Amino acid sequence: MTRTPLGSRLPDFPWDTIADVRARAASHEGGLIDLSVGGPVDPVAPAIQLALSEHAAAPGYPQTAGTPELRATIVESLARRFGIAGLTERSVLPVIGLKEAVAWLPTLLGLRGETVVIPEVAYPTYEVGALMADCAVVRCDDPSAAPRDAALVFVNSPSNPTGGVLTTEQLRAWVEFSRETGAIIASDECYLYLGWSAEPVSILHPDVTGGDNTNLLALHSLSKTSNMASYRAGTISGDEALVQELLLVRKHAGLIVPGPIQAAMVVALADDTHEELQRATYAARRLTLMRTLTEAGLSVDGSEAGLYLWCRREAMSSRELLSWLAERGILAAPGDFYGPAGAQHVRIALTATDEHVAEAARRLTA
Repeated sequence: MTRTPLGSRLPDFPWDTIADVRARAASHEGGLIDLSVGGPVDPVAPAIQLALSEHAAAPGYPQTAGTPELRATIVESLARRFGIAGLTERSVLPVIGLKEAVAWLPTLLGLRGETVVIPEVAYPTYEVGALMADCAVVRCDDPSAAPRDAALVFVNSPSNPTGGVLTTEQLRAWVEFSRETGAIIASDECYLYLGWSAEPVSILHPDVTGGDNTNLLALHSLSKTSNMASYRAGTISGDEALVQELLLVRKHAGLIVPGPIQAAMVVALADDTHEELQRATYAARRLTLMRTLTEAGLSVDGSEAGLYLWCRREAMSSRELLSWLAERGILAAPGDFYGPAGAQHVRIALTATDEHVAEAARRLTA
């Protein structure tokens, strides 16, 4: 039998396709300013680092479900920060970063060969996870137009890359779609704390669910506002039956958040101060970049929340604008990474140091 490598069924890794543009930007006399990736550059809060080191000597296997303390802290944190109700320690689960959870969700839910709906402009891993499970992928933002045979729907609010925010009514429409069709709704909410000109709401908020979390999953991350991307720390919460199903499969597969990371997650989730400080830092960088991008002749669309500015320049495609920025030593992400509907935009991240943001502003307005 001839084996077909899984990788051959997947799209090119997006960042590999802009290696030449990166090289051009890096050749700028002042060096590269990388605004293409949403990876944090600010330090992890000392209390989180301390919790990690204090538990570094633990020799035994950690619990796939998470420690009782971690599960209780997840429940309390989601209620305190986002008004999420109806969760118990059996309806939350720590995961090894949110990208892992997204990529494996169709497979771990046993949806091989089914239909998966993703946004028109979407984080690429939604499509990759569906393709890994041999699922059919449909791009759709409107529940009334979505295929009725969909087994799983990914929604993302605030959106990566557009920064768009779904209203309570829009989220409720997807919940109604789930009630009518039996589809699972997986809501990627890793930017939920970063609302700027709009107030994001969780798919699990009672105003959306009416108190019934059936077939609903919310996906959260500590990578962004807690700067814990290197820790690989996220959570899945929602429908208890689905969470317990995922727990069983993850036990068999050995998908376990390391014990010291679980201890660090408890500290990160128990106190909001470090996130409030980080939010203020991003707000200042956002203001600087929005002002100078506009002065440089770019339009900023959407971008109501999250860590990105969704930008375009009249008469330029995303790749042409990417090159225009590279001439100034600035690297962004082309909008076509995220689907055909993004072909006129670039995504510019707020995740650069204050010094690099100030230098990017200087170059844009020189």
